[in-house]
Amino acid sequence: MKDAFGLPQSLLVLGGTSQIALTAARRLIARRTRTVWLAGRPSPALETAASQLRTLGADVHTVPFDALDPDAHETALGKVFAEGDIDMVLLAFGILGDQAHDERDPASAVRVAQTNYTGAVSAGLHAARALQSQGHGSLVVLSSVAGERARRADFIYGSSKAGLDAFAQGLGDALHGTGVHVMVVRPGFVRSKMTAGLPQAPMATTPEAVAAAVELGLRRRSETVWVPGALRVVMAGLRHLPRGVFRRLPV
Repeated sequence: MKDAFGLPQSLLVLGGTSQIALTAARRLIARRTRTVWLAGRPSPALETAASQLRTLGADVHTVPFDALDPDAHETALGKVFAEGDIDMVLLAFGILGDQAHDERDPASAVRVAQTNYTGAVSAGLHAARALQSQGHGSLVVLSSVAGERARRADFIYGSSKAGLDAFAQGLGDALHGTGVHVMVVRPGFVRSKMTAGLPQAPMATTPEAVAAAVELGLRRRSETVWVPGALRVVMAGLRHLPRGVFRRLPV
């Protein structure tokens, strides 16, 4: 069960090699978390991540999980929840894609959409049902400010995150009053392995800052978390700009 401050004793990470998710897991282990499940494609990276978390004192397990194989999601999550209650599910998988390449190769664009949106819908619904069955828990969904308004530079990725964000908000409304808390986290540009080599955007953040925001959001039982917080105001302005003006902005 979660403690008085809303922090989990048990954690399931969907996307077990995500740098942001692992940073959040380390922070939660330092506070309260004692059992961690890392769900991802079997790989040396997944096992290394598990080993590193074990050195922090957590009981860490891995479970095969592939966002692109929704038919197997129920089995994968069922295996985890069969071992005991899970206080928090962190939905952290996703791919950035390559906008220029993906525009020329629709199959690659579809893979971005299937991973970031379709896979998340499947995993999110299975996780929500399991949390609801046990009567408590938090589902934390890593979204992105890229989903707030489509940009020419990354509209394939942005559209997939827009769908994920809308889905997570609706799921939160559907679960309101059930004991299950859904929190959507909207980071800006995160300096991480996934964005290495890309031009840094204004108000860039770090995995550590996102992890700290997740912890604070859990303590406050927030429904939406922006990282950094000032992006809430910035995106409110950008979202309402006339399209012709927005199109000319260097974003």
